[in-house]
Amino acid sequence: MNVGVWLWTLGLLGVVLIFDFSMAFRHRNKITTLKAATAWTIFYVSLAIAFGFSLGIWADHRARSEFFAGWLTEYSLSFDNLFIFILILARLKVEKEREEIVLFGGIFFSLILRGAFIAAGAAIIHHFSAIFFLFGGFLIYTAIQLFRETEEQEWKEGRAISFFRKKGASTPVIAFVALATTDLLFALDSIPAIFGLTTNAYIVVTANIFALMGLRQLYFLIGGMMKKLIFLTEGLSAILAFIGIKLLFQAMHDQGWHKVWGIKVPEIGLSVSLGFIVTTLAITTSVSLWSTRGSK
Repeated sequence: MNVGVWLWTLGLLGVVLIFDFSMAFRHRNKITTLKAATAWTIFYVSLAIAFGFSLGIWADHRARSEFFAGWLTEYSLSFDNLFIFILILARLKVEKEREEIVLFGGIFFSLILRGAFIAAGAAIIHHFSAIFFLFGGFLIYTAIQLFRETEEQEWKEGRAISFFRKKGASTPVIAFVALATTDLLFALDSIPAIFGLTTNAYIVVTANIFALMGLRQLYFLIGGMMKKLIFLTEGLSAILAFIGIKLLFQAMHDQGWHKVWGIKVPEIGLSVSLGFIVTTLAITTSVSLWSTRGSK
């Protein structure tokens, strides 16, 4: 994408974020209602879908498919973030009225940090394509660890949080730092995952922005439903493992290894990747809701 497209896109998204921040700041002393959370979630999801379809018009159909695959992956992984966000805000006993502004600040700062991660990742891939071996292996390892996690997750204060606490920082500030640093840790697997679907920096950036933009409202909308998505972790681990394997295959082809021990190395197309992600999320959600249909 040329510089003009980048400027227009980031400018328009910046306007949306500024408006969103102004609303969050305006209601910083109010409890976010379910109605407001629902409206904003629908708005952000609709905006992402509209943007994705528009790519097929002014860019190309591949860009559209790459965006939806990347956005769905990042958005689904963000659900896992919500588990930790709920634990952090509960553990730090953040007032309900302050949750919205704290969430916005933490997520906005993590967007900036992710931008640096994406820029670094794009530069490394450009000069060292064999990094896909490392990315693929890391995603498979992460998938295994995620699959082995117990239902009860814990969150422990890191050094950064302890430092701010000793300096006498207020609870909202500590929560802000905790959310930002925690989301940055999640980026360690989500960034390699999306690079496994596309190396187009424009798609990687926009997919991450759209996935994080609605995360704050999603917290309030489905916070009470998180316990019902009991198989979400398994679904996410399957997606990460699939992308990890795809990355390893891609790295082999990049190195000219089209056959290993006489066996042809498969090429996993974008349509297959998108289909696998959508199917896995649909099955995971359906089975989870069915299994917990009688619980409150």
